[in-house]
Amino acid sequence: MATVEFRKLVKRYGTIEVVHGIDLAVADGEFVVLVGPSGCGKSTSLRMLAGLEEISGGEILINGRVVNEVEPRDRDIAMVFQDYALYPHLSVYENMAFSLQYRDVPRKEIRQRVSEAAETLGLTELLQRKPKELSGGQRQRVAMGRAIVRKPEVFLFDEPLSNLDAKLRASMRVEIRKLHNRLGVTTVYVTHDQVEAMTLADRVVVMNGGHIEQIGTPEEVYHRPRSLFVASFIGSPTMNLLPARVEDTTAFLGDGSAQIDVRHLNRVVRNGHRFGVRAEDVSIAEGPLLEGYSEVKATVELVEALGADTLVLTGLAGSSFVARVKPEMKPKAGEVIALRFRNDKTHLFDAQTGEAVR
Repeated sequence: MATVEFRKLVKRYGTIEVVHGIDLAVADGEFVVLVGPSGCGKSTSLRMLAGLEEISGGEILINGRVVNEVEPRDRDIAMVFQDYALYPHLSVYENMAFSLQYRDVPRKEIRQRVSEAAETLGLTELLQRKPKELSGGQRQRVAMGRAIVRKPEVFLFDEPLSNLDAKLRASMRVEIRKLHNRLGVTTVYVTHDQVEAMTLADRVVVMNGGHIEQIGTPEEVYHRPRSLFVASFIGSPTMNLLPARVEDTTAFLGDGSAQIDVRHLNRVVRNGHRFGVRAEDVSIAEGPLLEGYSEVKATVELVEALGADTLVLTGLAGSSFVARVKPEMKPKAGEVIALRFRNDKTHLFDAQTGEAVR
């Protein structure tokens, strides 16, 4: 196993810089997920780590060794791609064994490694089939098996589940996490899917525009976003974010018709703000208002019943506002309801810099 480190990593295409001097340290055996929208630089960073893209500036270290000029085959990494990259004319066994044959590994050891990987991934009965005879999930497991047999120091995954349907993605997420728990190999995983990031990662790296916005555990980036971008990108539905004006310990939302106590925040900037609260932290008011809670009036615009819970889309202070409530609560469109949330579950962001007010 190994550590991975980016030091001021830069990537340029001509005069256009797409990765802007990022720093990242991945611990031995850690599962780190790079997540962000298309074009944020996450796949480019992964490809530089793999040696498939030339580095324009900075350093990449694997196990403390600078690998900027090291050929991909000599970096002791294995990569799983989005499109599986299987040889269609070779059997599952031959696909998994190919890289070992290329490295002149003895046949007996190849058989043993392929057999062990196939058993781990539930592929034993499929070893003689061709890729065209497999489902998408099975093909992805073959691609993972091909990486496992290498016994690399680092696993790299580049959007490996994006071609699968929702049900298969969910089951493959479980398989990938179980595989990591079993093997403990240092893993860097790229995705635009925040559900994958939240369920797979030991730590999440949120990227935007070639910069790292935040690094933290899934719980940290979800409950304590450091920027407006992280708050709006992580979570579904996205965090409720409304313009706000702050006076002393009170935030006036949107048109000023709703007021929130923000005294739990120890620093308040004096320019514009954005107020935030997650939908699951908002409930339809029942009983008397308790200390430490705020309550606002909102007009119901749409109700979406999801089975396990219900999304209530409302208009509040001139903006959209969503509450995730108990399934039995189904207010009518046009109805004015009281929404309640704990003050310490709310967030404020500097509207100019996008930084969280702590």
